[in-house]
Amino acid sequence: MADTFKPETAEQVRDAVAWAVSDAAPLEVVSRGTKRTLGRPLQTSHTLDLSGLSGIRLYEAEELILQAGPGTPVAEIEAALAAENQMMAFEPMDLGPLLGGERGAGSIGGVFAANLAGPRRAKAGAARDHLLGFTGVTGRGEIVKSGGRVVKNVTGYDLSKLVCGSWGTLAALTDVIFKVLPKPETETTVVISGLDDATAANAMSAAMGSAHEVSSAAHIPDGIDVGEVSGPATLIRIEGFGPSVAARVASLKGELGGFGPVSTVTGEATTAVWLAIRDVLPLISPQERPVWKLSVPPMAGPGVLAAIRTAVPDVRVFYDWAGGLIWLSVPVAPDAHVQAVRGAIATVGAGGYATLIRAPADVRASVAVFEPQPAALAALTKRMKDSFDPSGMLNPGRMTAGV
Repeated sequence: MADTFKPETAEQVRDAVAWAVSDAAPLEVVSRGTKRTLGRPLQTSHTLDLSGLSGIRLYEAEELILQAGPGTPVAEIEAALAAENQMMAFEPMDLGPLLGGERGAGSIGGVFAANLAGPRRAKAGAARDHLLGFTGVTGRGEIVKSGGRVVKNVTGYDLSKLVCGSWGTLAALTDVIFKVLPKPETETTVVISGLDDATAANAMSAAMGSAHEVSSAAHIPDGIDVGEVSGPATLIRIEGFGPSVAARVASLKGELGGFGPVSTVTGEATTAVWLAIRDVLPLISPQERPVWKLSVPPMAGPGVLAAIRTAVPDVRVFYDWAGGLIWLSVPVAPDAHVQAVRGAIATVGAGGYATLIRAPADVRASVAVFEPQPAALAALTKRMKDSFDPSGMLNPGRMTAGV
């Protein structure tokens, strides 16, 4: 019989995991379940629901730190930060709509478990770079704590970096502490119109390498819309104090004018542009199409995409992270065109990886959702998993079959 455990304390989480170990009954670890369909399908009869560990437990705005339970909605945290004119600088994505769910339903535990970061990542870093500490329960049924309430708080093995991006396979989080930052007073998006992908990559590289403190750079090809902007358009975001933004935008427009027609987007319109890019809104529909996330060297993106287009017709795509992140929607296929996607990355020889973000369960069961690791790295990953969860109780097989 399937059971769902919904603990409200770290001790109750520990007891649930200890029971699972004693009964050899693996657990699916979820918080609010908005990313439940990302990763390989699980074959578990029991669920560990962490949504009961919810609420902001500490918020010291003057110290720029916030502590919360893993089940705390991101929307609740963002509202509290907005009241103090602060933000999570890594701009966590909301994958709910892309995966067929509701907007604003995700949890902070899920953000760190998946290491989700939005367009500002190139400047602000990933989610893991903002996690100061956590408390969690390993697959051994042991409560562990790492880090604390100050930035320089780790000596030796930084477990906070390790659990970010582990998708609940190493520990069930029961508490997270992370840093926040002041929210920019204003933002403006510089738009260069009409560029092809290769020229756009050069323009984004020039912008990121300039002295103007660019916070985000993206490119949308023809046929893609973000907010009020239609592609082809190369987008450069400048944030900060009003006079500083105005001066930097003016200088940047002059420097980038050689690439093509330059304009600006301000106010709510620029907010809508980056929200659409952050949450992959251009690729939401149709829901049945698989969606890939490709991470490659920024200048290699156009070549990788050209190779994919040769093998797969009718792809929809846009670039984020100054070209280092490619969001790709492909036609329906039994294997989600995995050979064409990963083969393009290997053929171009640039390095990188591809993650299958959206696909039906049968496709995710047969295709490696996360990039297969080289043998040496896979062996290290297995030893790490064995040290945290030797019996395979937490999200078994979600990232790799048999692990």
